[in-house]
Amino acid sequence: MSRLVRFAACCVGLLALGSSPALAARKHLTRASSTPASTSASLEAELARLRSDPSVAADSASIIETLTSGSMKGMTWSRLAEFTDTIGPRLCGSETLETAVDYMVKQLQADGLENVHAEQTSLPLWHRGSESVTLLEPRVANLNMLGLGGSIGTQQYGPEGLTAEVLVVASFDELKARASEAKGKIVAFNQFCDWVNKPVDCYGESVSYRYSSWQAVSAVGGLASLVRSVAAFSINSPHTGVTSQDASPSAPSIPTAALTIEDAAMLARMAARNQTIRINLKMEAKMVQTDAVGHNVVAEIKGSEKPDEVVIVSGHLDSWDVGVGAMDDGGGALISWSVLSVLRRLNLRPKRTIRLVMWSCEEMGGIGAGQYFTAHKAEVPSMSMVAESDMGVFNPYGLQFTGNAAATAIMTQIGTLLRSINGSAVVGGGDGEDIAPWMQAGVPGASLANDNQRYFWVHHSGGDRMEVLDPAEVDRCAAVWAVHAYNVANLNELLPRDK
Repeated sequence: MSRLVRFAACCVGLLALGSSPALAARKHLTRASSTPASTSASLEAELARLRSDPSVAADSASIIETLTSGSMKGMTWSRLAEFTDTIGPRLCGSETLETAVDYMVKQLQADGLENVHAEQTSLPLWHRGSESVTLLEPRVANLNMLGLGGSIGTQQYGPEGLTAEVLVVASFDELKARASEAKGKIVAFNQFCDWVNKPVDCYGESVSYRYSSWQAVSAVGGLASLVRSVAAFSINSPHTGVTSQDASPSAPSIPTAALTIEDAAMLARMAARNQTIRINLKMEAKMVQTDAVGHNVVAEIKGSEKPDEVVIVSGHLDSWDVGVGAMDDGGGALISWSVLSVLRRLNLRPKRTIRLVMWSCEEMGGIGAGQYFTAHKAEVPSMSMVAESDMGVFNPYGLQFTGNAAATAIMTQIGTLLRSINGSAVVGGGDGEDIAPWMQAGVPGASLANDNQRYFWVHHSGGDRMEVLDPAEVDRCAAVWAVHAYNVANLNELLPRDK
């Protein structure tokens, strides 16, 4: 749930910034802080170096050229395509995710990177199994659906599944007002949000229905919960995602699944006509185990002067079991790999270590990343920045960053090095499920700023395939990611922070 709260706040800030042509209107959201005189002097010296040292501009230009028009042009997309074509979807805790870990370790070693290894984690393993929703009244029709990650199934009702009348509501408030009608029924939520005008922000408004609708339904005696897919666009395509596993005596676990936008709207129209709606729900879903063996994947470019000080670039390796996780989040993981690749090819070794981490089990709540932080939290004082790309690798316009005013000034200056590819903006809202523990401990955080208005068209659906990504846009995303990571790792001091 913490991810949903953080994400909603992030999305509000991102939406307010508008689309990329209006860079001048973007707000720089920073943590306010006072700046001591000694820090101010150090800041001015760092800014002066970034502006005037010819090697800063030259190294950054080489990174951009190599990734966008040189020897690595198209490589990030091609690597991602080979990975997703070969491995496919990578559900948390699954054998396929472990196959992906092995694949990545071998690829990173073959790329000549340093300290390549996998760090063990303990992960949940949820099984979807066969599932269906069949409309029985007022007509017979199969409805497209996807069970929500972590849901229980309908096994208690036997092989024929659960058949019940349906109550359709538009909100939690309506369910509360009609609680007496819900007992013994399947409750379908047709929560509406204006995705056209709020293509990102609507996720923060709508995702609570995916996450906790079943708890509200169970608490009033409902038998199952069906939710309208949390999506900006649909061609009758359902979208999955994690749901709460927090059952209680007053709200025992019940099955929960997502319907397509079209089918949820259809049920609402039927209900508005006072038509009786009956549905059969079959789900084999179950939590297989809570302690499956998993791994985070790690690789580094060791720092030349301060190897124990670190900049993390990252994305998550796991995905849902539909689509192939190309956009969410193979793209974020692969542009992070390209950061290290391009530096090795150019023989650029910054003062600090740049560490790639491909996280496991972000989709079920950042579980692998949380365990990584617990194991590495002694590095908080020496961690200069943590960055995670998990909101698409579409046309980039810069970086989302969360840090104090001094750190933001440095990042803004680094951003000017990306003007040649229109990626120079530094805006607020840097965040990510996997880097959140570091940020909560005071480490500055960053995420990729890109034109992701269509991200939620295919998010957590069968449409998350390679075809949604453009090779040239992915190259530019890698360049933005690499220029920022390299220059932060090459600063004279750690990025300033308040804690």
